[in-house]
Amino acid sequence: MSGPENLISLESVQRPIHNANGLPNAHYIDPKIFKEESEAVLKANWAGLAVGADVPEIGDAKPVSFLNIPLLLIRDTDAKVRVFENTCRHRGMQLINEPRKIEGVIRCPYHSWCYSSKGKLISTPHVGGAGHNLHPSIVKDNLGLNEIRSYVWRDVVFINISGDALSFLKVHADLIARWSEFDTTLYHGGYDSKFQLNLKSNYKLVVENYCESYHLPSVHPKLNNYSRLEDHYNIVEYGKFSGQGTQVYSQFKGKDGRAAFPDFPNLSEKWNEGAEYITVYPNVLLGVQRDHAFAIIVEPQCYDETVEHIHFYYASETTDTTNRKINTKQWKKVFEEDIFVVQGMQSARHAPSFDGGCFSPIMDEATHCYHDWIARKISAFRN
Repeated sequence: MSGPENLISLESVQRPIHNANGLPNAHYIDPKIFKEESEAVLKANWAGLAVGADVPEIGDAKPVSFLNIPLLLIRDTDAKVRVFENTCRHRGMQLINEPRKIEGVIRCPYHSWCYSSKGKLISTPHVGGAGHNLHPSIVKDNLGLNEIRSYVWRDVVFINISGDALSFLKVHADLIARWSEFDTTLYHGGYDSKFQLNLKSNYKLVVENYCESYHLPSVHPKLNNYSRLEDHYNIVEYGKFSGQGTQVYSQFKGKDGRAAFPDFPNLSEKWNEGAEYITVYPNVLLGVQRDHAFAIIVEPQCYDETVEHIHFYYASETTDTTNRKINTKQWKKVFEEDIFVVQGMQSARHAPSFDGGCFSPIMDEATHCYHDWIARKISAFRN
């Protein structure tokens, strides 16, 4: 690496929490640093792109973007979710520009080259001249769509753009084991169980805020009335993941006072009143409770713009629509309460004397764990 961004030291971020600083301002407000971080963190690791529920049926296709890379999310004829570059191998035309069902093949709108839902090049009309659909220099087996390495866990579609990361199962073995009791079929609540939030903020501030419960009394006073700060605990696995848990979760109740949703099957007593909220580094926020779960894809659109894609899941596909809507509305209100904090931190990162701040060794360990992970990934990239 060369240039001024290489002069920004990350050594202080990697110190023990009691004398560490947070990431420097430039990691939130400098487009050059964001470009470096995109390579070192977002492309080099398993980042969240979308959810399987975005393409629920065979043949469903949806164009998506990740760091300005045009991608195509598709459920192939074997019901497997795949991710391809949304680019024809002929002249680079975008293949699909809006969500739709693929009937038969993916046809390029420019010269009508056609691909299967598994990315194989099927036909090349007139490639050898009018009426001649073959040419010896056009080898179909070499010109399938470029597939992005992907893995689906808890319905989240993770991608590794660089292709160099260890397998998802190896990288996240400890987290998968921690939540093994929730290894069951998840049913997305449908249209009334998703929403998105648009923030003028760096994506990392969304993650940092999610990691800790320290802000509950001041930012979520109503939530703190029944899920108090002292009822929470830190979840910290340096180099892996972090977040928070609560020991006082209670089932969501309907208007009749009874449980609105069935519990996930075969849970241990820990989850009767327990819930956990963990970040899958670098940009996926997951929550598990006995009766529903959620996944948040934190999409970095640029260094100071982020979209949160929030999705809710249940143990049954026949959950009551009214209760799902109420549950979504209540969670949306909680997540919206965080917006002013996240955007306020983004604005304040322009203060030239701010040194990244400090951490409470008791309350901020999950946040420091995330900063440490980011700093180590970038330091390794620079070296």
